[in-house]
Amino acid sequence: MKKYVYMLWGIGGLVLCNGCSCSSESALQQVLGINVEAPVFLGCKAVSPKEISFEFSLPVRVVSLHFDPSLEVTSIQEGTQVEVTVNQDLPGGAAVTVNMLVEDYRRNTLNVLIPFRTKNDQLPSFIITELRTEYAKPKAEFVELKTLNPGNLGALRLFIASNGDTPVFEFPPVAVGAGEYLVIHLRSLEEGAINETGTDRSASPGTEAFPESRDFWVPGTKKRLRKTDVVFFMDQDDRVLDGVLLSENAGTAWAKEELAVAANLVHLQGGWVPSPDPHHAVSSKATTVTRTISRHETALDRNCAEDWYITATSGATPGKRNTSKAYVP
Repeated sequence: MKKYVYMLWGIGGLVLCNGCSCSSESALQQVLGINVEAPVFLGCKAVSPKEISFEFSLPVRVVSLHFDPSLEVTSIQEGTQVEVTVNQDLPGGAAVTVNMLVEDYRRNTLNVLIPFRTKNDQLPSFIITELRTEYAKPKAEFVELKTLNPGNLGALRLFIASNGDTPVFEFPPVAVGAGEYLVIHLRSLEEGAINETGTDRSASPGTEAFPESRDFWVPGTKKRLRKTDVVFFMDQDDRVLDGVLLSENAGTAWAKEELAVAANLVHLQGGWVPSPDPHHAVSSKATTVTRTISRHETALDRNCAEDWYITATSGATPGKRNTSKAYVP
C-alpha cells in the first residue's frame, strides 16, 4: 500500500499521519471530522490525435506535466477527468510517456509516470490468415494477417488467451497498403531480427522472414501459442477486430477459465459467430510445424470454423498467399 504523509495544523499543533494503515486514516476521520483519502490514478487514454484524458478518483489540479518525447501543451481541463490538449497531431499509435504531478484541494499530491499510445484513427481492415502452433528451431510459431485496405497499424494489439490479459504484441506506427501480409513471429531466435515498419520489407533477417511480407518479432523464446487457444486483435477502444478459436480436442467446455473468458469475449463482439464452446472451434489436432492453420482467402469471411483448414504437409506459407492444398488424414 502506498504511504502518504499528511500534515494537519490545529487541535493543539501539528499532527503527522503516516498513511500506512486503514486504522490510522479512520482515526483521523473520527477525531478531526475530515476525509483524508488521497487521490488515486485510474488510467489514461488518448481520445483524439491531440487530446489525452487522465482519470482520478478525486478532483485534482495539475502541478507539473511533462511528456517524453516533448510535446507542447495548449490547454488543461482539471477535475476527476484531466483533459490535456497538445498543439500538434501525434503519429497514430506512437509510444509516449507522461510524468504528471497532481494535487487535490487538501494538498495531497500524487505523481503519475506512465506510458501510453497516441490515438490512431486510421486502422485498416484486415483478417487473420494463418497460424502456426508448433515449434521446431529455427521455425517458430507465428500469427499472420492480411490487410484489406490502406491504413496505420499503430497500437493494434494481439492477444493470445493462454498468455493472460496482457497483449503478446502491440504494433508501432506503420503505414500499410491493401493486400499486405504481416507475420508476427512469436519467438526471437536469431540475431538481428527487427520490426519492418518502413518501406524495406527485406530489412529483417531470420528464418521465414521473406521480402514479400512485413515481419515483426516478439522478444524472448518462450511458447506463446498452443493448439488449444484463442487468438484475437483489439484496437485502442478494446474492440475485437478479428479472432479465431482453436481446440485440439472437441468438447463442450474449455479446460481453463482464461480460454472460456476470451472465447466469450470474441463471440460477443462478433469475431466468432457460432457458440464460443470448443466444439465450434477450429480443430487443430493435425497441425505440425509444416501443417499450419490457414484461412480460405478466396471465400467469404464468416467468422466460423468453416473459414479454416489445415494445410497439407510442407504447406506452411508465412508471409505469402495460402496454399490451396489441405491436409487429408
